[in-house]
Amino acid sequence: MAWVYILLCADGSYYVGSTVNLGRRLWEHNHSDEGATYTKRSGRRPVVLAWSAEFSSIRDAFDFEKRVQGWGRKKREALMRGDYDELIALARRKSVQERDAAREDG
Repeated sequence: MAWVYILLCADGSYYVGSTVNLGRRLWEHNHSDEGATYTKRSGRRPVVLAWSAEFSSIRDAFDFEKRVQGWGRKKREALMRGDYDELIALARRKSVQERDAAREDG
């Protein structure tokens, strides 16, 4: 089995990764030089696991990791909350999001 995970870094940023051993990988991010360069930078440690999901193959996990890495903060947070309606709304083009927001306000 494989995992996709989102870490909350000490500086408030998020890191998205995938692994076949979630516990070991989390330890590496916090304690080892084997951790990702991003999480080793000053001010990012300690990191905490904010979200994870299990996948049947590392290929599927890696593909989803790359998709989530391209998402903005709001969309990642919607995923972590399990707010799938918000995920769908955030997937729309920015002009459609702005139009929908204007309709809700007016």
